[in-house]
Amino acid sequence: MILHELLGYDTLRLIWWALIGVLLVGFAITDGFDLGSGILLPFAARTDVERRVVINSVGPVWEGNQVWLIVGGGAIFAAWPQLYAVSFSGFYLAMFVILTALILRPVAFKFRSKREEPAWRARWDWVLFFSGFVPALIFGVAMGNVLQGVPFRFSGDMHIFYDGSFFGLLNPFALLCGLVSVAMMVMHGAAWLVLKTEGPVAARARQYGMVAAVLTVALYALAGVMLWGYIGGYRITSPVDAIGPSNPMLKTAELHAGAWFLNYAAHPWTLAAPAAGFVGALGALLALALRRGGLALLAAALSIAGIILSVGASMFPFILPSSIDPRASLTVWDSSSSHLTLFIMLVVTGIFIPLIVAYTTWVYHVLWGKVDEAAIREESGHAY
Repeated sequence: MILHELLGYDTLRLIWWALIGVLLVGFAITDGFDLGSGILLPFAARTDVERRVVINSVGPVWEGNQVWLIVGGGAIFAAWPQLYAVSFSGFYLAMFVILTALILRPVAFKFRSKREEPAWRARWDWVLFFSGFVPALIFGVAMGNVLQGVPFRFSGDMHIFYDGSFFGLLNPFALLCGLVSVAMMVMHGAAWLVLKTEGPVAARARQYGMVAAVLTVALYALAGVMLWGYIGGYRITSPVDAIGPSNPMLKTAELHAGAWFLNYAAHPWTLAAPAAGFVGALGALLALALRRGGLALLAAALSIAGIILSVGASMFPFILPSSIDPRASLTVWDSSSSHLTLFIMLVVTGIFIPLIVAYTTWVYHVLWGKVDEAAIREESGHAY
């Protein structure tokens, strides 16, 4: 219990805020090239054999990559219960669409090559496209809505009310953020295919990846301009010591133009996040132009991490602002679980996350290597 006493409540809240960011980045990087490869499937691969090459390039690892999403959801539920309650209820229909796409993905993987008919396989190929495009888009749309504030409020007895609608989530700025997400996933998926495949598939993926890298830079910059000039941020107006433990209604907050950029002025080191978003995408563009698949994959991962972390750096200490009652906004300081719960979870995370990383690394090492058309035709060593 000595460590429990040394790690204060606020310290544990900061640690778990950072860990949620790590889990989101881990999911986006590992499952991102799966989603990107699915989006590119109908375009980078034009024959049945070529499409089987693309599918088998992610075949050994796509299931394991989704562990990060499950761990992230569980961590939000345990560490930030109010965030879980608001986001999973308010974004219920959006979550349902994402889950539908993610459920269809394994079905498409398993059944796509069970029959020889071209029409049968073509339908499943478009299902794989759908299951890659839709989650990438909606995750970005959700991030755009979080930056703008979500229409929720608390009643006097802390009952949560969500006053928005599914189509209200599809506003211009949120859709722009969705396009940023799709572009960076396509860039990541293209880098993966350049690394894992050869011939026409790799060549086409390289071309699409270069376009996606340029779009990532352009759309990310446009989103930043809109966030600065047209989308207001939020700031806390009450003293910090007035913030009560896990009771957001004890503070006051307000909508303030340019608030999401105040942290960059106060803490210049946080500029490393958006810089990584731009530098990584430009690095991926250069690496793809030079046909360096491994370097392109690392650069794309850096860009994804930077773009996601820039949202957290901009919003801190806010986690989920409320657009209709800023006082109800959830922050790092007033929406977490108890001190003991956060500590126990940190111990469990410290044990299991290294095991997950070690196992994932071992799997990638054992199943490494390029997927070629000859092996697909010979039906040797490939699952799909």
